Amino acid sequence: MRVDAFQYELPSALIAQNPPEEREQARLLVVPRQGDGEEHRTIADLAEVIPAGALVVVNDTRVVPARLLGHKRDSGGRVEVLLVRCVGTRTIEVAPGQQTDAAVWRALGKSSRPLRFPTDVLVHARGDCTKLPRLVVRLLGRAEDDGLLEVAVFSPTGEAVMSAIHACGHVPLPPYIKRDDDVEDASRYQTVYARHDGAVAAPTAGLHVTHALLGQLAVRGCEVSSVTLHVGLGTFQPVGVDDFDSHRMHAEQFVVSQSTVDAVARARRSNAPVVAIGTTTVRALESAADPDRLGYIQPISGETRMLIQPGYPWHVVDALLTNFHLPRSTLLSLACAFGGTERVLGAYACAVRERYRFYSYGDAMFLWRQRS
Repeated sequence: MRVDAFQYELPSALIAQNPPEEREQARLLVVPRQGDGEEHRTIADLAEVIPAGALVVVNDTRVVPARLLGHKRDSGGRVEVLLVRCVGTRTIEVAPGQQTDAAVWRALGKSSRPLRFPTDVLVHARGDCTKLPRLVVRLLGRAEDDGLLEVAVFSPTGEAVMSAIHACGHVPLPPYIKRDDDVEDASRYQTVYARHDGAVAAPTAGLHVTHALLGQLAVRGCEVSSVTLHVGLGTFQPVGVDDFDSHRMHAEQFVVSQSTVDAVARARRSNAPVVAIGTTTVRALESAADPDRLGYIQPISGETRMLIQPGYPWHVVDALLTNFHLPRSTLLSLACAFGGTERVLGAYACAVRERYRFYSYGDAMFLWRQRS
């Protein structure tokens, strides 16, 4: 597929800069299974839109406050480090004869002057520059495989590294949100069911879901299960080629547990639809598809580079709640593969006309899979 097949015009005023006051206040465009006549509803109606007895699958990744603002130990120059993904641990020397365990991350970094290696960046807790730093980010060099920075992150106080990151880090808002993060973002750029640290971008369709909505689904006999896919910055990566076949898809770590495998099997036995909350959930489920049994999945843990475009043979997911995505993106390609390019782009045109809000903090669309 040519990338320009997924182009549409979007007024910048429709790019949401803040979340709605309440999660369930977001608008919901319900696309019919066939024909015309989109329904304009709100997320508060979602439990009525999802069929009773359906299996609803969410992505329970937790967004790490991965944007670290610090200064160089030697010169005091300011440095911004954006953690991208954790790749392991390493024992490093922090002083002559003194060693500590550090988390090793791939990262992006910028400062007023070119970065040099090795350099220690000192990071204080948010709003506190008077005490000792809670974190040290040691810039080790450039990774050979992807060119990102390789950094070692440790706490000079002996605190658990992830605890210190949560104390020091800022929410890594997407580049199209033209403001600094604030206190509200710490909770609103996170799903209510987030459990496993690792994402540096939110699974945005899940931002609409509330505990009350999950309760309503339970009353309607819906089972809720989860996968974990740690969303990376590659979700915002522009497609710089003309054909999706030439695009190198970013890798993301994911886990599909035996309990979710069993939930899908129960849904198949009862002829209940599998409803994915978000494109990241779709990618995890489809990456776990059982090659020998259509509609079923296998337990799996690893890395996925799955790029879904029109023509993809669907295995697992029957319906999808998804936000409105960037033009010429792999996420829009997935949505078009799922619901049909003409139908989905027609829904996008409707959303623009009706002044829906787009992207991470924007409104959502409910879509049934197009049957061949």
